[in-house]
Amino acid sequence: MFAKAPLPGKVKTRLAPALGNRGAAIVYRAMLWSLLRRLADERLCPLQLWCSPTPKHPFFSACRRAFGVSLHRQYGVDLGERMLCGFRAASGGNIEGAVLIGADCPRLTAAHCAEALARLQRGDDAVLGPTLDGGYVLIGLRHAHATVFRRLHWGQSDVARRTRARFDRLHWRWSELERLTDIDRPQDLRGSGLRLFGAPMTMRRSKRRR
Repeated sequence: MFAKAPLPGKVKTRLAPALGNRGAAIVYRAMLWSLLRRLADERLCPLQLWCSPTPKHPFFSACRRAFGVSLHRQYGVDLGERMLCGFRAASGGNIEGAVLIGADCPRLTAAHCAEALARLQRGDDAVLGPTLDGGYVLIGLRHAHATVFRRLHWGQSDVARRTRARFDRLHWRWSELERLTDIDRPQDLRGSGLRLFGAPMTMRRSKRRR
C-alpha cells in the first residue's frame, strides 16, 4: 500500500473546502487504517506500507504495531517512478508478482486484493482495479516494467485508459476488476461507507495564531 503521512494540508486537499485541512487529514487517516485492518484480518500475503515522505511519522509506527506491516520509504522523482521502485522492491524474486493499492478507496476489500493475487497466480501479467473517475486504485503486476509508469499525467481522467494501452503494447495478458469510487472530492464521501472512528489520534495539533 502506498500512503502519505496524514498531515493537515498535505493529504486530500480537494476535500479541504468542505472539511478543512484537519478534517481532510482525519478522513485520509481513517481510510488508511480501515483498509489495513481489513487486509491484515485476511492475511492474504505479507503487507508492506510504502510511506511518504518518510516512515518516521508516529501514525505509521502505530500501523506497524497494530497490523504487522513492514514500513518502507517511497523514492523517485514522480509517482510513476515511486510505484516502479516499490514494485521492484516488493516483488523481488517472487515470480507471482505483487499488488499495489492506494489508501483512499473505502469500497476496496480484501476480496478484491485476493482476486487480483489469484489472477496473477493463474498467469495474468497484469490486473487493474479502475476507478469511476478514470484512474485506478489497484494494479497488480508479474513484471515491474517501466513502460507501465513513465510519462503519465497522474490525477488525470485518462490514466487507466493509457495504462491499458501500455499493457497491450507489451503484449501482456491482463484483466480488470470492477470499477470503484475513490475519495477525492466532498461528493465522493456520500455513500462511501467510510467510518471516521477507530484510527488512533496521532496527528499533531495545529498551533493557534496569536
